[in-house]
Amino acid sequence: MKLATLSHPGGLEQLQVINGPEPSEPGPGEIRVRIHASSLNYHDYAVVAGAIPTEDGRIPMADGAGVVEAVGVNVSEFQIGDHVVSTFFPQWENGPAPIDNFTTTPGDGQDGYAREQVTRPTNWFTHAPEGYSHAEAATLTTAGLTAWRALVVNGGLKAGDTVLTLGTGGVSIFALQFAKMMGAQVISTSSSDKKLERLKTLGADHTINYKAIPAWGQRVLELTGGLGVDHVIEVGGPGTLPESIDAVRIGGHISLIGVLTGRAGEVPTAKLMAKQARLQGLIVGSRAHQQEMIRALEANNMHPVIDRVFPLAEIADAFRYEESGKHFGKICLEF
Repeated sequence: MKLATLSHPGGLEQLQVINGPEPSEPGPGEIRVRIHASSLNYHDYAVVAGAIPTEDGRIPMADGAGVVEAVGVNVSEFQIGDHVVSTFFPQWENGPAPIDNFTTTPGDGQDGYAREQVTRPTNWFTHAPEGYSHAEAATLTTAGLTAWRALVVNGGLKAGDTVLTLGTGGVSIFALQFAKMMGAQVISTSSSDKKLERLKTLGADHTINYKAIPAWGQRVLELTGGLGVDHVIEVGGPGTLPESIDAVRIGGHISLIGVLTGRAGEVPTAKLMAKQARLQGLIVGSRAHQQEMIRALEANNMHPVIDRVFPLAEIADAFRYEESGKHFGKICLEF
């Protein structure tokens, strides 16, 4: 079968597509899946670019979607022909988060889904949403579930709330879509007026060009009558957090998701304390969260925004496109 590996972690030039051995037949509690699609995330980029250390020969990509080809004994949840999508933390079935690292995450601590077939225990997958393409399903494992947990599981999002999203990456676009699906108001930022227009077509109630308005936190306060937003999808990290604290309402909720502006930095603690806001870090979610999200997607016929699709052979080019920042929504691989 075809698969992509990092011959030596530390750069896109180390990615190579090779022929590898086919997976074993599924044993008890296992399924064999024909992978048809994956999607790119910043975490995947950090692994292949060398920012996150991994092993030589690692198969990247945390997200995988495809069709069940064979089932082992004692498997009742899946049947041959079922469409499935991977889980980010296979060992986190439900309940509070039990892990604070990526040792069990496909494409990082474990081999991922840049390959045509895989045999894994059933907890490594859930059913994909009915009517989804494989590429659409592959966007859910990381970006979709991160946005869902931030707003719905941790944030308790409800109709009438106000949400602030930063940028036009996968998590932010999903957050916009989930917020509108559930009856919330959305303020979205970008440095591109063209992308801001696209955000409006997805339902953004207000948009802000953060290059034109560097103090965008104050602009959010103006747009909310001085109150601030109930939820902030904070994907930037230390470079954007001060403005997000300005933008949040007293007692509001900031989901600290990304580190696009760095892994560490100063936090205006006095300002955060005065806002009495909840700053909560999170990494994706559990298998149960994913199943809940998929039920909501099916009930509302919501589909993800896919910017561009690449074949597996062009995986390095797909990451270069992600690196350029030109995308709007998700970048996918199909094979």
